[in-house]
Amino acid sequence: MSKKVLYMLTAALLLVALSACQSTAPNIAEIPAGKAYANGEIIYFTHTEVSDKAVSELLTNMMKSPVIYVPALAQAPDAILANVYVFKNGVAGSGPLKFQADVFENTPDDAGYSPLRRITFVTWKNESQAKELKSTAEIQGLVTAGAVTLEKSDVVVNMPFITWKGGKR
Repeated sequence: MSKKVLYMLTAALLLVALSACQSTAPNIAEIPAGKAYANGEIIYFTHTEVSDKAVSELLTNMMKSPVIYVPALAQAPDAILANVYVFKNGVAGSGPLKFQADVFENTPDDAGYSPLRRITFVTWKNESQAKELKSTAEIQGLVTAGAVTLEKSDVVVNMPFITWKGGKR
């Protein structure tokens, strides 16, 4: 067999093998990630569904990806909800209200983790004293000191983690 025929046969076999690999490759979906904090560390998460139509529209526009409106999420019992702290004022940033990134309680490695989050708003009493907060312990310390107030909403968002200290999907 000539070298030319051998090369052509090898190239044809490689093409068949490559096309077989492509057809069996898993489908990969792109999901936009939000950056936030949990336990003082940076985490990444996604918003998939929310119980409030206006919040659905806000998050859809912010993430440039659909966040589905599911009113029934508002009926989730408190026992299966964790908090996500959203800032109404303070340090400018990437949060949904244009202030600092959200702060989550309970990562997937913590007891009490749930991807279902009740939005709890954080408001600085004196905005000039605002600083970036990265943990629920910092927030609770400032509540005790009277520097910030908390306001639990009725809005529930499905916010599964993508990455966290010590883990990823």
